[in-house]
Amino acid sequence: MADQAAPPPKAVSDRRWYRRSVAVARTALTVAITIFGLLALTFFIGRMLPLDPVLAVLGDDASQAAYDRMFRQLGLDRPLYEQFFNYVRDALRFDFGRSLTSGRRVIEDIARVFPATVELATLSMFFGTIIGVPLGVIAAARQDSWVDQVIRVVALIGYSAPNFWLGLVGLSVFFAGLGWVGGPGRIGTVYQFDIEIRTGLLLIDSARMGRWDIFQDVVSRLILPVSILAYGAMAYIARMTRSFMLEQLRQEYIIAARAKGVSRTAVIWVHAFPNIAVQLATVIALSFAFLLEGAVLTETVFAWPGLGRYLTTALLRGDMNAVLGCVMVIGLIFITLNLLADLFYRSFDPRTR
Repeated sequence: MADQAAPPPKAVSDRRWYRRSVAVARTALTVAITIFGLLALTFFIGRMLPLDPVLAVLGDDASQAAYDRMFRQLGLDRPLYEQFFNYVRDALRFDFGRSLTSGRRVIEDIARVFPATVELATLSMFFGTIIGVPLGVIAAARQDSWVDQVIRVVALIGYSAPNFWLGLVGLSVFFAGLGWVGGPGRIGTVYQFDIEIRTGLLLIDSARMGRWDIFQDVVSRLILPVSILAYGAMAYIARMTRSFMLEQLRQEYIIAARAKGVSRTAVIWVHAFPNIAVQLATVIALSFAFLLEGAVLTETVFAWPGLGRYLTTALLRGDMNAVLGCVMVIGLIFITLNLLADLFYRSFDPRTR
């Protein structure tokens, strides 16, 4: 039977372009549906909670006339579908209304507190990754040995222990007892009016000013919350790294490499580890998203003025504009990082293409 003629290059190129276009359109549609679902969820949660937004603004002693006036001003007298349309329109412009607590626009409050969470989460993720990945690799390479058992126990404790409990113990021992680290808050009271805030990242701002006394104070207050969050991230990353590595070490190409006399170190780091890098990047990206959502309890224990503490305060005070704004921002963080991880996965793993 005669071989079929190969398709012309233009046809192959057109098919590739079509497949890529379909993939981009599918991804864009998925993101759009996810964002719409997030908007709908936050809107209806705000309407279902037993909190009266009018009383949250005016207080319980407001007159009926003032109540009715504010009710109309907030647009609550309009049909539900019109309220939802206005909510979606405003949210897509990042207009979540004004915070009932601070009186400022919610997006301005979030922009003010978010750098504190970014600084805390980035440092925690950095240390959690550079410690967790090697520990996971070592545990897999020495499976069922005492080294593996110790690493698994340490990871299990870090994954299971509540952050707020670790925070309270850490403050009691290392701050109140030994005085080795700084206390709650991002910066000492004596330095609050000496630092010029530009980036919102106090390490960078203090270093830019050349105020190394402020830099040292900020570092001393970062050590404990960063250590606790990094411990949790390290535990999760180590467990996932170990699982991924064990799967690779059982593959036939690893057995073949060992049979050819390739050293154990080369087998692990040159042959096996690159094949889990893409999966590991996805795990790290999602872990970073969890930290960026604002480690609520950790920020509360350490009086850290980040997104998590802002959200907690808004919930306690019934400030639904701020709560829904935070939920939207957190959702967008997860969507963005998940999308980036998926694009990274597709770019570096040919099997997904």
